[in-house]
Amino acid sequence: MLDTLERPQSAESARRPIPEPPVIALPAPAEVPAYLRTHYRWAYLDPRNVALLDRPLVVNIILWGNARRLRLVAFDEIEPGWSVLQAAHVYGRYPLELARHIGPEGRLEVIDVAPVQVARCREKLKGFANVTVGLGDAADARGARYDAACSFFLLHEVPPDYKRKIVDALLGSVTEGGKAVFVDYHRPHWAHPLKALMGLVFDMAEPFARELWEVEIRDLASDPGSFSWRKETYFGGLYQKVVARRPR
Repeated sequence: MLDTLERPQSAESARRPIPEPPVIALPAPAEVPAYLRTHYRWAYLDPRNVALLDRPLVVNIILWGNARRLRLVAFDEIEPGWSVLQAAHVYGRYPLELARHIGPEGRLEVIDVAPVQVARCREKLKGFANVTVGLGDAADARGARYDAACSFFLLHEVPPDYKRKIVDALLGSVTEGGKAVFVDYHRPHWAHPLKALMGLVFDMAEPFARELWEVEIRDLASDPGSFSWRKETYFGGLYQKVVARRPR
């Protein structure tokens, strides 16, 4: 996607006026949470920045080269043909690869609180007949039940009370035998070479991320005993996958 930005222009094309970006038809306005407007407007609400940041290369850089690995460990928990709730649009290739992973017999529903994110995700997944994308807050309880509900790098971006609501809402949306899958940041090993840098990044740009260094995702649930829990860490402990399975 970036090669078009790096390709040299001819003298004639350089003189042409730069066209305005196409107008995206957004869904009906929704109440965007205050934390998102205050702390993440630049990353998730500004359409021009969204277009710049929603690139596989950018996502891979942010995740220190672990984007594909973390996608795959999330998909390891999901069977082809399952019904899946994805809590929030994810930048990069994640939505496309998830839709391909569950296959035409599966069903994918993606929700997001930001209209510009809904529009972006709909454009990305427009070729899939078994996918729906709509406005919705992952913190709200849903009447539907799914084989899996996924949170991929969402919890670190929301305030503590939202974290708890999202965890409870996703746990409440899975069927018997179903899974809630959380992939996010985790406290790295004390000798991790990136620990100090990531702490600085969190202090400057991710005000709610450090809580995941201090609190287990399991402990964010109101009723953790109703599920079986499993956790794995990656890249020196900087990332984690937590899986909660509802007993049959």
